[in-house]
Amino acid sequence: MSRENGRPDQYRHVFAVSDGTGQTCELLLQSALSQFEPTRAVVHRVPQIRTAKQVEELMQEVASLNGVIVYTMVSPELRHVVTDLGRQRGVPTVDILGPILTRLTDLLELSPMAKPGIFRQLDQEYFKRIEAVDYAVKHDDGQDPDGWVNAELMLVGVSRTSKTPLSMYLGYRGWRVANLPLVPNVEPPPQLFDLDPKRVIGLTMTPERLRTIRLERLESYNCSDVESYVMFDSIRKEVVEALRLFAARGWPVLDMTHKSIEEAATEVMRITWSRAGERKGPGRRETP
Repeated sequence: MSRENGRPDQYRHVFAVSDGTGQTCELLLQSALSQFEPTRAVVHRVPQIRTAKQVEELMQEVASLNGVIVYTMVSPELRHVVTDLGRQRGVPTVDILGPILTRLTDLLELSPMAKPGIFRQLDQEYFKRIEAVDYAVKHDDGQDPDGWVNAELMLVGVSRTSKTPLSMYLGYRGWRVANLPLVPNVEPPPQLFDLDPKRVIGLTMTPERLRTIRLERLESYNCSDVESYVMFDSIRKEVVEALRLFAARGWPVLDMTHKSIEEAATEVMRITWSRAGERKGPGRRETP
């Protein structure tokens, strides 16, 4: 954020100081300041403060503006420098990260890595997951076939085989997942067959279990006029035809009959890795 001019009696200058990018510190500061509307605080982000000399030079500027320093330093030495110089110069300082690290050190009996920028990495991971969930929502239930080319996984199956909840769960884990319901007597969009077969997984379920789930769904929506949707023979035919499609295309099949979403997600990862090796991308550093 650009620095604004103003007399100390007009504004309070607050400096978000960090040995990393400063984005985490500024975000926390802005969130806190939102509780003081209307605020006349001018926020300055000061990143990459890594030496005592840098701290001393910054402290002179802050003191001249009657400012305040809010900081996130992972280095204990730099935190002490900021605190000591702040006292000497009469500059108020607020340590956001230090108390948390100290408390966790006591509770976990571990020492922090003192690695600048690691919180920015966590922010990036978080936003990647949000992006993946957003993708899953926009490509749920066969939406936007042209966007399937960007999917890391495509889930295909007849109605009520848990495609949507599995897509959302995998999205939360950082995978861009689309899904498509197979509808009797309706050809799937041609974009489906342009996808790499290694990215497509067929979901199935026993006709008995599928019928139970569909009946429960119809009852919850007070529907009674979709007879073929819950007829056992029709359901069995849907399942058989879906399995034939999966076999013809060489897509692996995941039986969802007795699986929780968490178990299914783990199985999806196993299938994906066994077919194509561990794929690089958002969320790959942890399994579902």
